[in-house]
Amino acid sequence: MAAASPLRLGVNIDHVATIRNARGGAHPDPVEAALLAVKAGADGITAHLREDRRHIRDEDIATLMAALTVPLNLEMAATQEMLGIALKHRPHAACIVPEKREERTTEGGLDAAGQFDALRPIVAALGEAGVRVSLFIEPDAAQIDAAIRLGAPVVEFHTGAYAHLDGSARAAELRRIADAAALAAKNGIEPHAGHGLTFDNVAPIAAIPQIAELNIGHFLIGEAIFGGLEGSIREMRRQMDLAR
Repeated sequence: MAAASPLRLGVNIDHVATIRNARGGAHPDPVEAALLAVKAGADGITAHLREDRRHIRDEDIATLMAALTVPLNLEMAATQEMLGIALKHRPHAACIVPEKREERTTEGGLDAAGQFDALRPIVAALGEAGVRVSLFIEPDAAQIDAAIRLGAPVVEFHTGAYAHLDGSARAAELRRIADAAALAAKNGIEPHAGHGLTFDNVAPIAAIPQIAELNIGHFLIGEAIFGGLEGSIREMRRQMDLAR
């Protein structure tokens, strides 16, 4: 059997901006964090520009685009405002995520099947602009079917349920993610995964051979408090590589 392909790590820097915004100044700088992440082994940088700008700001996107030598993955809601921003900057990728103003973080996957008609022109416009579209979805056949019909080249599976379960329930969710990754890959869609991944739970997800990229943020920024950002990213990179 052929060896699994190398697994990419995308580092989400949103919560560096969260800390910055708590005091309203310029420190810590999420762009500096992004450059440190790349130095430590990140293959790409993820940033979520939310409607309420609670962490990443518009100027951060412009600065990241100018500073980075690796791909930028812009997480965005399916709104005309965010579409306009994505088309202005044309990042390497745009991951469409569900977004509610009152949530602390992204809660669950996008309902691509239920929002098909609203998503179709946004996915099309991004694709025509050369932006690689990803849909952040649950590991569910109906959602993958919607992604196929929308022509999205990438899906990112929400691993939050997996991360918060244990025992047989976690094993069942892991099987669901593995089956969804195989189904996506069979239909020409590149599967990614992310949300809630840590040193303790990343290995089984990283071992799924079809998954090409993991996007991890909150845990890495939290670990950076104790061991530094470079150290936390290098350890996550090590855990991922061991699993492959």
